[in-house]
Amino acid sequence: MRLIRFGVTALFFLLQTLLVNPAVAKAQNTATVSGTVTDPSGAAVAGATITAQHLATSTISPAPPLATRTGPQGNFSIALNSGSYRLSVEYPSFAKSQQDFTLSAGEARAWNPRLSLERTSSKVIVTAAAEPITAETTPSLVDVITREQIDQHQEISLTDMLATQQGVNFDREGPYGGLTGLFLDGGNSNYTKVLVDGTPINEPGGAIDFSDLTLDDVDKIEIVHGASSALYGSDAMDGVIQIFSHRGSTRKPQLVVEGDGGTFDTGRGSGQLSGLLGAFDYSLGLGYLSTDGQGPDDRYRNTTLSGNVGWKFSDTDSLRVSVRNNASYEGQPGQTLIPGEANFGENSDLQNFSANLAWNFATGEHWQDSVSGFETRSQDVLNDPPFGTFKSEYNRAGMNAQSTYSFHNGGVTFGYENEVENGPSAGRHNQAGFVELRYQIGRRLTAIVGGRVEANGFFGTRTVPRIGAAYALRFGNGLVGNTRLRASYGQGIKEPAILPLDCGPQLKPEQSNTFDIGVDQFFVSDRIHFSATYFHNDFRDIVSFAFGGISPNCPAFGGSYFNTDKARAYGVNSAFEAKVTRWLTVSGNYTYDDSLVLAASNFFDVSLAAGNRLFHRPMHAANLVADAHFLKMNWNLSGNYVGRAQDSDFDSFVSGGVCFGPCITSNPSHVRWDLTSILPIRRNLSFTARIQNLFDNHYQDVVGYPALGFNYRLGLKYVWGGD
Repeated sequence: MRLIRFGVTALFFLLQTLLVNPAVAKAQNTATVSGTVTDPSGAAVAGATITAQHLATSTISPAPPLATRTGPQGNFSIALNSGSYRLSVEYPSFAKSQQDFTLSAGEARAWNPRLSLERTSSKVIVTAAAEPITAETTPSLVDVITREQIDQHQEISLTDMLATQQGVNFDREGPYGGLTGLFLDGGNSNYTKVLVDGTPINEPGGAIDFSDLTLDDVDKIEIVHGASSALYGSDAMDGVIQIFSHRGSTRKPQLVVEGDGGTFDTGRGSGQLSGLLGAFDYSLGLGYLSTDGQGPDDRYRNTTLSGNVGWKFSDTDSLRVSVRNNASYEGQPGQTLIPGEANFGENSDLQNFSANLAWNFATGEHWQDSVSGFETRSQDVLNDPPFGTFKSEYNRAGMNAQSTYSFHNGGVTFGYENEVENGPSAGRHNQAGFVELRYQIGRRLTAIVGGRVEANGFFGTRTVPRIGAAYALRFGNGLVGNTRLRASYGQGIKEPAILPLDCGPQLKPEQSNTFDIGVDQFFVSDRIHFSATYFHNDFRDIVSFAFGGISPNCPAFGGSYFNTDKARAYGVNSAFEAKVTRWLTVSGNYTYDDSLVLAASNFFDVSLAAGNRLFHRPMHAANLVADAHFLKMNWNLSGNYVGRAQDSDFDSFVSGGVCFGPCITSNPSHVRWDLTSILPIRRNLSFTARIQNLFDNHYQDVVGYPALGFNYRLGLKYVWGGD
């Protein structure tokens, strides 16, 4: 019996030596990193991927990364051998969070990363609400242009890229450098607020010349349809466009160099250097374009400088500076297609500068705050022999502060804005306060309610509301997938351009009421996406001008300004995207825009009279794009259709029911096809080619101004570095 007990004891100690002690030893020789991953509201993020990459020395190759996922409560734990590691957290639509650790044997470290939505993701919308939200919960119609799409189209001009989107139309007085205005969903060319990294670049009163805005160093563009003055104040009468510049994201510096040239002695070059150094990210860009144009005095030069740098103190505390400058010279030969209207020798120098300094930080578990300062300057020098040189310069500078309290399924944001505007003749001081509530009811319904009180130095105090909702009608992933409904209503206001100060009491702000309702439908496991949105926009108190000095309190060039005009526009924006095969994607959109001038007491051209369609806004417009990617090559064929639009030669008059002059009152429809390709030569070097107006269609964006005929550019693109 004693012998049996001795055998059992010996066997126990043998098993302990072979099994238990190695486990204890291993635990003592490894380190552990554990914690909880949360989103901006503090809610747990389940299913996030945690990756640990060993930071090898120069003589040791790195071991394969270790990975785990967060549990239902967002918690994780990962065991690592002693050494230096870079831990990262990734989850769809959220920005990657990283931190470096140097671990000793037996050490236990805590890491509780707080993720933020990835602003450059096509699935995240920044501009439609006070805080970034996912595309699925956005009540407004929002179109997103990504860097990948820009590269596929090989566009240089912001105008050409925006023209591929639903509800967007341009009037462009010449192919390169001509004065260019944008019309969104039937609104006027000064009814859309444009932001660059949060900085408004419209002149006071909403005017903006798109002619020199390029796509250099741009990662993403958002187009928000519908009045957004509740969030952005004056000028956001029918929508907002925001341009996001590139941010460095690679530990190894990345240099992208491009160069091409072609028809009309066109030459273009650009360079972008970006990267990530610990907590510091940087991106610096330079672009240059030169062309002689297709006609006399049609030359154009454009230089773009941009920079975006940031410092991340922690997951909830960061500082960022963004600057952008576009400078251009353009010849302006005028309406060369109308006899006697050419104006050879006229030219202009245009410069647009914007800067933004933003500090984002958390003051509690549920509070996220931001403070930003911005400045924008625009200067236009027009040389018009023999009349002389004319210069206009505008400046706007201000600050924004907002604080968001996030709670389960929602959040509320309070904000304040203070701005100073200056123009050639006067200036004004504006300030405003706003509030926005976002709430998600169950899995299906998301609602946004907001309002703003705007105290403008010109028209006084006005209050504007906005409300919207998105509803998930159906969840699915088969032949018929997700179905989403959305609707929004908003009021917009727009201050007049800067006029003599005594005009202020005489003019009210221009105002809008916009309503839209739409549906998004997915098919075949999300391979096909279709959307349709009905919109109805009313515009009133539109400022008009009459000659004759009728109102001595508001004189300008022998005339007066009045709030007299009214207009409306309603129609449908529709779009689709189909992933036909693994290598072919076909997308397109169609816009029906029925616009009408309801009142125009002081019209000075017959085409602007009440009863006509709104100027330069076609009833029908469409785009079609086929993008193919195979054998590492990319081919992109795009077509653009613009229907007949109300227009004028501005050189005719009516007397006794008879028209004298060219009597042009509309611009015919046209179709343009473009073809681009990217062909890899070696690992980091590609050949690029673009043909614009493939079939050499002769048309005019504006009556009298010829658009570019058949033209091409050939070039190379080199990418060095990056992760």
